[in-house]
Amino acid sequence: MGVLTGLGVLIAILGIVLLIQPGRRALGGPLVIIGLVSAVLSQSFVVIPAGNVGVVFNVLRGVQPQPLGEGTHIVLPFIQEVIIYDARLQEVTLAVPAPGAREPAPSEEAITARSKEGLEIGVDVTVQYRVKRDEAPLLHRELGPRFLDTLIIPQIRSKVRDAVGQFNAADLISTQRTQLEQAVTRGLSEELRKGHIELVGVLLRRIDIPQSVAKVIEEKQTAEQQVQVAENRRRQAEIDAQRLVAQARGERDAAILKAEGEAKAIELRGRALKASPEVIQLTVAEKLAPNVQTIMVPSTGNFLLDLRNAPSGQQRTP
Repeated sequence: MGVLTGLGVLIAILGIVLLIQPGRRALGGPLVIIGLVSAVLSQSFVVIPAGNVGVVFNVLRGVQPQPLGEGTHIVLPFIQEVIIYDARLQEVTLAVPAPGAREPAPSEEAITARSKEGLEIGVDVTVQYRVKRDEAPLLHRELGPRFLDTLIIPQIRSKVRDAVGQFNAADLISTQRTQLEQAVTRGLSEELRKGHIELVGVLLRRIDIPQSVAKVIEEKQTAEQQVQVAENRRRQAEIDAQRLVAQARGERDAAILKAEGEAKAIELRGRALKASPEVIQLTVAEKLAPNVQTIMVPSTGNFLLDLRNAPSGQQRTP
């Protein structure tokens, strides 16, 4: 549209020049009219590119509450002005520049914060965000196109410092990195929402602590690991000792049970023998059976039997 406006202005200027020259005024008048009409018509159309949203400012009524979507729209020239905002995903990074990279602007420098114990912590962070399409007119009225410098970057620095102050330095580089990221996200999301900006994500790229502190933390972690190894060995030794004690107790209990069983058996056998004395004679006979030559018979028989001449029940080979 700017090209058409410029072309219309050039045609109008050419017409004015012709009006000044005698004999060409008849041609100059129409050219002036055509040029002015072209310039006005070119200002009546505005194109909103893909992924963008337009905010209409009326010189008579101020910011219009209804945003313009993608495509071509008709506006009142010289009365309505359209400001275009990028509504696609955007990001801002506050970090130490890589070797050979350009020097960052002051607003893009890495964040320096203090941990819970007062140590200086360096943090590189990337924040992803997008403009809320339906709230673009409010964004334009309250913050304007420079919302990145006036809202997002200052809030990033503030929320990161607040979150870092809740953690110890050793925890930030070991177990609490995710918790730090979540704390920054919660605080920043609320502030950007008030500014009509949607927070998409917070990415912690680097957490840097002084080298002397990092060395102390590393030595402490190494010592803790060694203590843990020793503790694990002690516990294993206790488990082995308990296992041996349990095994000994089991063997002792088994021996006691076996002895008790044998004693019980003897007791029962004694009771049986006491109740039936003939069993004793039978047991003695069984023990002496291979070599016995005589046997005793009940006293009622009142005699002895010589077994030497009795048949053995086996035939001898001649």
